This record gives sequence, structure tokens and C-alpha cells, in this order.
Amino acid sequence: MPNPKKLTAAFYQTPGGNEPVRDWLLGLDEASRRIIGRDIATVEYGWPLGMPLCRQLGGGLLEVRSSIAEKRIARVIFVVHAGHMVLLHGFVKKTGKTPKPDLAIAKRRAKEITS
Repeated sequence: MPNPKKLTAAFYQTPGGNEPVRDWLLGLDEASRRIIGRDIATVEYGWPLGMPLCRQLGGGLLEVRSSIAEKRIARVIFVVHAGHMVLLHGFVKKTGKTPKPDLAIAKRRAKEITS
């Protein structure tokens, strides 16, 4: 049976084999992990998607936008590469705009896998 996913999520791995987004997710409460996981799965099966779930950040970067427990907002920045949705960086938003340090991390990781 063919895979109905249009993209398959994959965690970015550091040269040392660590998966920062997986580690970040494991640090969240179960309810938040479940919401973010469901949102990522929605992107996998429904790609391409736009707002309100997915937003382009420029330079090939996109984000999954999740409303998680305790009225918080989480973002998972990803890039589409070789048929995969590579999850580069995750964070809980505290301001209206995506913080520059978070964008810089995602850009650096994207460059590593696409170059």
C-alpha cells in the first residue's frame, strides 16, 4: 500500500547524532507534545498547507504553528528537502515576531542539510 503522506517528517540530526527538536519535544508536557505531533502529521498528510497552520518564513524555511497547553504558542521550523519535512528547530513563542536567534539556528541547520 502506498504511503498516503505527501511529506515525511524527519528530525534534523547534529553531526554528533543528537536530535534537538526531538529533545525539545520530550521536554514539553504530554498534552503539548500531542498537539504539536498532530499538527506535524496534518502537514505530512495535507502538504502543501498555508495559514493558519503553516507559514513561510523566507529562504525556504517554513513553520508549523501550534497552540499548546496553558495558552502558549509553539513553533517548529522546518525545510522541505528530498521529500522530507526536516524539523530544524522548535521553541515556545514569547513575542509576536519569531526571535532572530531562533531563525538563525534554523537557517544554520537548513544550510547544513541542503548544501
